[in-house]
Formats: sequence, structure tokens, C-alpha cells
Amino acid sequence: MGQDQKRVEPNLADQTGKKNELPDFLSSVKLKYVKLGYHYLISNFLYVMLIPFLAVVSVHLSTITVEDLVVLRKMLRFNLFTMIFSCAIMVFLGTYYFMKRPRNVYLVDFACYKPGPELLGTMELAVEKAVKFGNFTDENLTFMKKILERSGLGPNTYFPEAFFQVPPNPTMADSRKEVEMVMFGAIDQLLSKTGVKANDIRILVVNCSLFCPTPSLSAMIVNHYKLRSNILSYNLGGMGCSAGIIAIDLAKQLLQVQPNSYALVVSMESLTLNSYKGNNLAMLVTNCLFRVGGAAILLSNKSSERRRSKYQLIHTVRIHKGADDKSYGCVQQQEDEEGKIGVALSKDLMIVAGEALKTNITTLGPLVLPMSEQLLFFFTLVARKVFKMNIKPYVPDFKLTFEHFCLHAGGRAVLDQLEKNLHLTKWQMEPSRMTHYRFGNTSSSSLWYELAYSEAKGRIKKGDRTWQIAFGSGFKCNSAVWRALKTIDPAKEINNPWMDEIDQFPVDVPRVATITSWKK
Repeated sequence: MGQDQKRVEPNLADQTGKKNELPDFLSSVKLKYVKLGYHYLISNFLYVMLIPFLAVVSVHLSTITVEDLVVLRKMLRFNLFTMIFSCAIMVFLGTYYFMKRPRNVYLVDFACYKPGPELLGTMELAVEKAVKFGNFTDENLTFMKKILERSGLGPNTYFPEAFFQVPPNPTMADSRKEVEMVMFGAIDQLLSKTGVKANDIRILVVNCSLFCPTPSLSAMIVNHYKLRSNILSYNLGGMGCSAGIIAIDLAKQLLQVQPNSYALVVSMESLTLNSYKGNNLAMLVTNCLFRVGGAAILLSNKSSERRRSKYQLIHTVRIHKGADDKSYGCVQQQEDEEGKIGVALSKDLMIVAGEALKTNITTLGPLVLPMSEQLLFFFTLVARKVFKMNIKPYVPDFKLTFEHFCLHAGGRAVLDQLEKNLHLTKWQMEPSRMTHYRFGNTSSSSLWYELAYSEAKGRIKKGDRTWQIAFGSGFKCNSAVWRALKTIDPAKEINNPWMDEIDQFPVDVPRVATITSWKK
């Protein structure tokens, strides 16, 4: 094998049983990231301080009597300038506050696409297809078989229609058919659930990393649903599995300047034309883990939508490590020695992911952690970094802040390390692990299958906070925080991808699921 093949083997240890762990990112943080988190907090200081000020003023006004008003009227009669100036100041401050305050962003509802049973495929079938129709060496076939056996995937996940062709001959038309099936299927369910008319949507954000046709995917949606001509349409490509949160953040920022609007976000990945057919180990892992899936999310800043919306978006934190060459190159689409295109994973991937996650949670911490946790974390950090005291680093307990965790189901080893480093329970990891088991890695949409799992289990209660976090090429680590506006009743959930089988979960996921029917 060439040089590229050698550089990936340490990165694949999560699938082959070798030790490969995320760094202990909570034990080594930098003060500049803490500072960034506090900067976000201080940026909204004016709005935070206005709340107690208005409360004090309200209490004081409640004690004013009629006699006080008569005395005030007599005083103002002889000081007209003071009265006009005071009123002008009050009007100015009130106007400034209402113009500058962030608009609330609500998640009205979302839908995850569940393909039909004709697209179900087993791990045995995946290996048999690789044996019959691939040009893989015996060594690489054995390697992919080991990845599948240790992946944590279940016996039935969804493949694109072109996968079942004999022999496989994927085309651009097949890819368009796949993305139309997923996008339109999810959007149809979402519009049916919410009752919102397609023409009422003013913002459209679509993300798909590896399939970027012309016209774009967003243009395909505009054409299919005959959306308005002045719609703000965006198509995000090449941004990896964390692009779903980037799309949410972009929609949030657009909703700050587009009053009384709906924003439609569509997250998915296309597999038809992106199966690697070469023998470079660095590019074989993605063949084994990715599966068909997608989600459509409806956001709004309409105050009238709060009553029926499921969640309110509280925070988004985006971290981009692309300025570092090692981070930039750890996930890259490229050609191998034979000119075959695939996505190469570097041996540095786990280290880079740990650094990006460390930065993200350190930035997010001051925004969400209870004050007691912030003080303990901050003083311990200062003692270690500034005063060089030899004390054990304090690990903030994010379980005090979030009731639910949606961690990108990108691979079993990553989930194992997130569980370990964040000290999460089996119950808190369940949505991520079951999503990975049942649907595989559906890229940016996996976070929504995980949230749908929690809803189907009846776990979402009013006031609960959910933390979504995902990684992507570049290298990026992005997170979103949601607060439930109501208790979700599973019996009222329409088109939830889990509802017809939720009683079968959770299941015990074996460390190794032996593939017995494989033949060369």
C-alpha cells in the first residue's frame, strides 16, 4: 500500500479493537476559551440587568397612591421641559431595547425520513456486495468486515436504491432520485404535521456535504414546492456531519432580521455516488458506517407560534479549527493512487476532535452551567494556570445543566469516549447509541433521530434542556441548546420514525456482531 494507507491505521482503532481515545479535554482547557464564553454572556448583560431593574420599578410603582400622583402633576406643571425630556428618554430606551433584543427562535416541529422496507440491508449483504462487485483486496475485505462487526450497527439499516442494483451502476440520476426521496419525504411529513403552507416559508437552508449538483438541492426544493420568488435560499456543501447545526445557526441569524417568518432547514447526506471503490485503507471506513437518512426542521420567530412550538433555541456555539493545518486535513475528499475518489480519514482525527470539543464546551460552559459549577471550574482553572498550584482539575458536571444529550452518532468509539469524558449515564447515552444501531451514521441528520427517540420514549418534559453536539470536516465542532416549551406526548407524535418499533428499544449492542455468511 502507499503512504496514504499507512497514515490511517491508528485512526481506525475504534473499529478494530485497538486503543484509540479522545484526549481528556476537560483536564486541559485554555483561559481564552473561558474568556470567549464569558464574552457571550456579557454581550447580553444589558438585557439581563433590565429584568431586576424593571422588577424594582414595578414594585415601587405599585406603592404610589392617588395623592402622590396629584403632587407629581403639580410639580410637572411648572417644569414642562423636565417632563418632555423624561418622556423622550423613556421612549428612546424602550425603543432601543425592543429593537436590539434578540428575537426568540422557536422550533415548531421536525420530521425525520424513514425509508421503506425495500431499502433495508444487512451487514452480511453489504459485505457480499463488496465481494461480488468490488475490486477490493482480500486484506481490505477482511478489514471492512471487522469494521462492520465492531461498528455497533444493527442488523437492518437503510441503503440507497442504487446499492441494490445488480451490478451496481450509480449515476447522477440515481443520486437525484435519492436526495429527492429523502428531502421531499421529510418535508412532506413536516408540512403535514405543522399545517404550514409552503408559500409561507421565507428562509430555506439545505446542507449536504458530498452531493452538490447544479441546480442546487435548495433549488430543487424551491421548484418542487413552488416556493416564493423572494425566498432567502442557501445551500451548504462540504461542511461535514456538523453542518446541521451550522444550518440551524444560519437560520437563527436570518430570523433576527426577518420578522414574523418561517425558516425551513433540511439536513441530509447522499451516498449513491460517494461509495469508495479503491483499496486505500484511509478511505474505506466511510463505506461501512454511513446510511440513508435526512431531517426537515421548521423554525419561526413568530410570537404566536410559541404556544404550539416544541422547543426554543437558547444557544448555538460554533468552533472552527481550520486555521490549523492538521485539523484542516484530517478529513478530506481526495483521489487515491489510482484516481478513485473517496474521503480519507487521518490518524490525527481523534486528537483533533478532542481539541475542537474542548474548545466548544469551554466556550459553552459560562453560558449554561450553574453559577456554583462556573465558580468551581473558574477558580480551579486560575489556580492551576495562573498560580501553578498542583491541584486536580475540576470537571464541570453538565448533567446539572442538561436533561438530554444528542451526540452525533458518528461511530461507536467516539460515543464511548464522550460517555467517559462527560461522565454520562447509560440512560443519557441511549438516544445516541440506539440511533447509531438502528439507522447508522446519517451524517448531520443523526441528531434529529436522537431527539425523536427521546420524544418517542416520552422523556421530554416542559422545561427540559437538550444539548446537541456534532463534529465535521474542516475541522468543526458545533453545538445547540434547546429548551422544551411543553411536555411531548408520544401518543400524539405523527410520523416519528421510532413509534412503530420504540417498544423494542433499548437493545444490548454486542461489542462484536459476527458476520457468519461472508464468502469470498
